[in-house]
Amino acid sequence: MGRYFCLFISLFSCAQLGAVEFKANGIVDFRLSHNTTNTSYLRGGYGKFSSDTGAGIALSQVGGQFSAAWDSGVSANLVLNGYSEEGKSRAGITEAYVKYKSLPSESGYRWENRTGLFYPHISLENRAFAWASVNTLNSSTLNTWLGEEIRLLGTELKFTRLGKMHADPYDISLTTSVFSNNDPAAALLAWHGWTSSNRQTFWGQARAFPQGPAHQPGQVLEHQDNVSKPYLELDDRLGYLVQFDWRQHRKGHILFGYYDNRALPFVVENGQYGWDTKFAYAGVGWKLAPGLKLSAQYLTGTTLMQMPSGEDVVNNSYSSAFVALSKQLKKHQFSVRVEEFSVTDRDQQLADNNDEYGRAATVNYTYRLAKPWFLSAQYTVIESNRPSREYLLQPAKLTEQQLQFAARYFF
Repeated sequence: MGRYFCLFISLFSCAQLGAVEFKANGIVDFRLSHNTTNTSYLRGGYGKFSSDTGAGIALSQVGGQFSAAWDSGVSANLVLNGYSEEGKSRAGITEAYVKYKSLPSESGYRWENRTGLFYPHISLENRAFAWASVNTLNSSTLNTWLGEEIRLLGTELKFTRLGKMHADPYDISLTTSVFSNNDPAAALLAWHGWTSSNRQTFWGQARAFPQGPAHQPGQVLEHQDNVSKPYLELDDRLGYLVQFDWRQHRKGHILFGYYDNRALPFVVENGQYGWDTKFAYAGVGWKLAPGLKLSAQYLTGTTLMQMPSGEDVVNNSYSSAFVALSKQLKKHQFSVRVEEFSVTDRDQQLADNNDEYGRAATVNYTYRLAKPWFLSAQYTVIESNRPSREYLLQPAKLTEQQLQFAARYFF
């Protein structure tokens, strides 16, 4: 990552592109929570939340996004995130990219480019500073996974037809991206399943996962490292993403797209395997009435990991979907979200069962105390059936609950 960071800093500080405007925004998120769950997925367990059973207080997120924008349309952008809980603190880079946004042409078209490390614009929830969720404290299972394993290191082109220059009430955009360094994506989804939190993986960070029978000496996954590193390039093949967006002015947003990392599933390097991961997705955010907004997303895909001999080790299909409503009443906001998710194991490895089916519900109340301060209370319940829990002598069917109170400061 060092050479990319140095390139970013060079562009940030040395570019001679005209007048420059600097901005710094971010979030500080303090939380008190209580969980009834297993060992957290962040510590290599099957728990669906980011902390273990019991009560705890944490600096759940401290995030900052920094930009330098020139009047030529070029900007340099850096996003940092961190957290502190149970006496441990970590921080790292989550995005670092250069962006160019053209002026509209006489015929009503505009193009944009991002180059560097960035999130694809898939999430309809994580639109606040530093990719924080807007209406709930935890992201949905769908967007929690994106924050954990999906990041693009590459370049993106976006072409937009501007409706106001064609006497239309909507804009239409087409986005194409090519990227590298996402070959192990979906390993964590396969082995710990769908989860719900606000935790994002930093660039270069490794994540733990449950160690099942297939990971033991003499078994099919004995050479797999005991952590997964989502942002590696193992086969020198570029992946791609294509997305279509339709935005009606002051009304709503519809999107759909397709991601394919084009990883060779039989490549292995230092215990990290390539996972041929692809998925299609769709979403809608729509204003139903004054102060009332509907949002919904759906993602479905497949992933394949093989031995160098070509034998299937993990062959999964997966899906996740949610529907959410949010109502704003002056300083009060009420949000509710329901979800359904699954993983279907299609290979023949009996010691590595990745099957999962679950549902989740979240209720959130947020009060705007002052312009930058928000106080929130949230309850989440997740019911799931995951047979691989029995490898650790845990029940396959489990109901996990989380109650959170948060004070969030946006600057």
